[in-house]
Amino acid sequence: MPAENMVQASPVENKGKKRRVVEETYDVCVVGAGHAGCEAALACARLGLQTIVFTVSVDSIAMMPCNPNIGGSSKGHLVREIDALGGEMGKNIDKTFIQSKMLNKSKGPAVHSLRAQADKAAYSMEMRKTLQNTKNLTIRQAEVSEIITENNVITGVKTFSGAVYHCRAVVLCTGTYLRARCLYGEVVNYTGPNGLQPANHLTDSLKEHGVEMFRFKTGTPARIDKNTIDFSKMQEQFGDERVVPFSFTTNPDDVQIDQVSCWLTYTNEKTHEIIRDNLDRSPIYAGVIKGTGPRYCPSIEDKVVKFADKDRHQVFIEPEGLNTNEMYVGGMSSSLPEDVQYEMYRTVPGLEHAKIVRNAYAIEYDCINPNQLLPTLEFKKIKGLFSGGQFNGSSGYEEAASQGLIAGINASMSILGKKQLILHRSESYIGVLIDDLVTKENHEPYRMMTSRAEYRLLLRQDNADLRLSKYGHEVGLISDERYEWVVEKEKLIQDEINRVEYVTVGANKDVQSLLEQYGSVPLNTGTTLTELIRRPELSYEVLAPIDPERPDLPAEVQEQVSINIKYDGYIRRQIKQVEHFKKLEAKKIPEDFDYDAVDSLRIEARQKLKLYRPVSIGQASRISGVSPADISMLLVHMEQMRHQAGKKES
Repeated sequence: MPAENMVQASPVENKGKKRRVVEETYDVCVVGAGHAGCEAALACARLGLQTIVFTVSVDSIAMMPCNPNIGGSSKGHLVREIDALGGEMGKNIDKTFIQSKMLNKSKGPAVHSLRAQADKAAYSMEMRKTLQNTKNLTIRQAEVSEIITENNVITGVKTFSGAVYHCRAVVLCTGTYLRARCLYGEVVNYTGPNGLQPANHLTDSLKEHGVEMFRFKTGTPARIDKNTIDFSKMQEQFGDERVVPFSFTTNPDDVQIDQVSCWLTYTNEKTHEIIRDNLDRSPIYAGVIKGTGPRYCPSIEDKVVKFADKDRHQVFIEPEGLNTNEMYVGGMSSSLPEDVQYEMYRTVPGLEHAKIVRNAYAIEYDCINPNQLLPTLEFKKIKGLFSGGQFNGSSGYEEAASQGLIAGINASMSILGKKQLILHRSESYIGVLIDDLVTKENHEPYRMMTSRAEYRLLLRQDNADLRLSKYGHEVGLISDERYEWVVEKEKLIQDEINRVEYVTVGANKDVQSLLEQYGSVPLNTGTTLTELIRRPELSYEVLAPIDPERPDLPAEVQEQVSINIKYDGYIRRQIKQVEHFKKLEAKKIPEDFDYDAVDSLRIEARQKLKLYRPVSIGQASRISGVSPADISMLLVHMEQMRHQAGKKES
């Protein structure tokens, strides 16, 4: 049963005086209240566990220190999957967005991805309100300085003040706060993001416990005063006419709001010249920054150097909220000195007279080598210690929230004695994200991209509820009522796919007129609705006028019918690929497997397998340095072990 909070005090000696040390007991301690920490804490508390979440500042809960948006290419998939599992991010952005747009609508549904501009202050405030009103959840402003273990099993944490919090599981979601320092030009501030207090002590404790640490860096652009921008020199960017919510539980009618515009402008050769002339003053190029930065989210300095053939780069001017004049200069992250920032920003059309509210800066921080984690996000060598977010070497709010949710679920499952949740890369973007982190060598902050998902036609953002709600229901984060609707929705989709396959239409005047309207080839003879839906220019929706028996179905069901029919051949092909993938994933490798006993393994493969300790043949096959021939040797050896075990039993 979940532990009840209890406060104890014990006397200790301090310069001859006795003082009382606070001791409390919880089921789970979550360290950090960013996007990962919020999802982890909510999951644990909602599953009935007494949970405490620590933050260096209560005002920084769910803070958005960089870009003012949620979602985007592939990241929108993650948010939808979080929602399908019972997480909070999708619901929270639906309450606090100020512009929404479905990206890549001109392309196929596999890469459609929702992106919403957030009101930063409202997003943080709304998430904080959710945490504060969640049963079993305590918020504590304090810096955790140590993890406490006994025989490599977590027993609690200690704060910098000396307070001890006993628990059965810890989830580390420290973001970019560990030994953080912010830099621009010659200025070095030993702070966390937005000038908040860093967490300077936990790293030493982790190292003492044998945890391997990395040093990464990321950055953010300046914030500009809206009143000093000339928008007439920029291209206005509007939101969608009909907004699609992130959460499957949000009523679409509730998110049809008056939206705020964003703006597009560009750098130019003058901008690039200023940057090139001052590279020696950038802490990145001067060697002051030692951490590795994200390849797929480069600073403007990196763009100018690495893409020297480009004469301009996009710059998006995005509002940070409804009650602030701060505008985010997307695409111009930098760590150049303050005077250079003014000079370069003012070469951009529309920013000639811009005033900086907050300087751009780079931030360096400690994180872990994620190959120390199991696919459950539990540390291999410390039972009960889980982690998520940028602490795991990833980047981005959405990647963080995804990991936080899975870490929180699995911390809870371990305490409750239930099966832990491992999402495979064949069934979710979250599965791809975590598998890449724990299986591949990551020497830079990891960013999710659609190209990383091999089965992306199956892993669309529109069907995340159909793919993952069963897991959310099994662990206890999705209600019976919500799951029953998903099951009903699935039935409605299949029934309608079956129906239209047998609905025939003739080459009559009404049919030919509709086909002509959409630029489709007229019919010479009768055909089925299914065959018409498969035409690129047509869809289930547009054929409604020639389908008099069509049932009244929700829009989300109609969308699935159209996509499943139109891409049926491709979907079937990917399903076959997934079946092969699942066979390899099903071949489990014993936790104590002796790789030294496999004589034919190459030295590099043996070293990598011993380091990563994969849980399945499928995971082993994705480790860099392990070849198909090595996998064959493993399979042969495991088969021999199985036969030998069978002989002993007989």
